[in-house]
Formats: sequence, structure tokens, C-alpha cells
Amino acid sequence: MILDQSLSFLANWFSNPNLAGMGLAILLGVFWYALYLPPLRGYAFLWGVGVVAAILTLLAIVMIQMPLQALVGMLLSRAFQPDTLTRWLYILGLPQILLSGFVQEAAKLVPILYVWHRADRYLDPKVGLIIGATAGLGFGVFEAMWVMNQAYAAGWSWSVVGAAGFSGLMPVWERFFTVGGHIAFSALAGYGLARERGWIFFLIAAGLHSMLNYTVVMLQAGLISITTLEILIALLAVGVTGWVMYLRHTGYKAPWAAGGYRKRLHLGKEPREYVNK
Repeated sequence: MILDQSLSFLANWFSNPNLAGMGLAILLGVFWYALYLPPLRGYAFLWGVGVVAAILTLLAIVMIQMPLQALVGMLLSRAFQPDTLTRWLYILGLPQILLSGFVQEAAKLVPILYVWHRADRYLDPKVGLIIGATAGLGFGVFEAMWVMNQAYAAGWSWSVVGAAGFSGLMPVWERFFTVGGHIAFSALAGYGLARERGWIFFLIAAGLHSMLNYTVVMLQAGLISITTLEILIALLAVGVTGWVMYLRHTGYKAPWAAGGYRKRLHLGKEPREYVNK
């Protein structure tokens, strides 16, 4: 049964492709990623980081996260009565939520670790931050494509927004800030790895990711409304992005080069505007 659920989810991920939905997902990602001022030359490997992170995270969800969540769900259903599970959902739902945050952030960290090893375990912190942001962008956009494809298949369109107002905008609103969260969480993990604080920043990133997902449990437990959920997601995404922006724009005078990154990875000449800062 667990295998069937995972395979069904994987098939659903690629169902109902819609060019408008995929294009909108890309635009959401481009908006957030542009805030990080990524280098436009000499870092072509970032495309690979984004693609690998997207694929690995989906596989981790299907092969690790979902089976473990199903197993935890079965154990809880055997240990507690249905009414107890419902009444204490905001506590008993924590293990499954933590699994989602930690599994996904670990999967997105894999290509960052690969680049870090290629660089002899040396990265300028701001380079690590951008690599992490790219990993988050890869999966964030990939997931947004799936969500928006399903939304269009269910009948969503911009005319719905005009007729229903904010409630009609919710699919785009939620996905917009979720993409921003994915990018910021992974950027923190990449930054921490470069600062030799990998475990600390990974735990922070995974914890923040889990916190974002926990809003769904709060909604199911009746603790918040759907509007409050959307506001909390937005506040968390904007807050974490603001923290990452602070890290991105403070520090060394030569934030990209930092005396060794280009030489060790043989990436070519860094953009002049970064080297000369």
C-alpha cells in the first residue's frame, strides 16, 4: 500500500501538464532568485545544481519521506483512537511534518555538498549562499509547476481571481511565498556549510521548512483559518528571505572570489562587479 501511494504521487506529479502553469511557476522563481543578484557569467554549473536538486528532492519525497510518513501514521493509528488523533493533531502531527522539512532540505543539500567537495571543502560564504539558493530554486519551481498544473486542471484561471477575489488568488499566493521559502531555506544551508557551520544551519533550514509546513496541521486542527495560514506562510518566507539578504549583502569586500574559489573549481573569470567590490 505504501509503495502504491508513492507511485501514485509520482505519477500525479507529472499529470496534467499546462504551459501556462509551468510558465507561471518559472516566473515566481525568477522573481525571488533575482533578489539574490546571482552571477550571470562563470557559474554555469549552477544550472546543474538546480536540476539535480529538483530531481533528488522529488525522489527523496517518493522513496523516503512518504514511506516514513505512512509508517508513522500507521503507528499513531494503532496507538491512539481516531478522536484522540483528531483532538491532539497539532502535537501528534509533528513527526510527519518534521520528516517533510528534514528530508527535503537534506535532498536539496546533496548538490551543494558535491560542489563543496569539488572545491576542497572551501567556499566563500556568499558563494555557498547562492549555490544553496539555486538548489532551492530548482525544487521550488519544480514543485510549483506541479501545483499550478493541478490548479489549472481543476479549473483555476485568472478570471477566477477577478470573480472570487483573494480566495481565488490563493493558489498563486501560497505557491509564490512557498517558492521564496524553498530558496531561502536552502540558501541558509549553503551559507552555513561554507561557514563551517553546516549542521547548525541545516537544522535551522529544516526547522524553518517544517515550521512552514506545520501551518497546514494548524489549519487541519482548526487552530487557524485558511486566510491566516496564507498570511503566516508569507510572513515566514519574507522574514527568512530578509535574513538571507542580510547575509548576502554583508561581509567580505570580494564576496564572490574570496581568494581561491575560482582557482580551485576552474570556473573561469568572475563578474567584474563582484571581484572589485
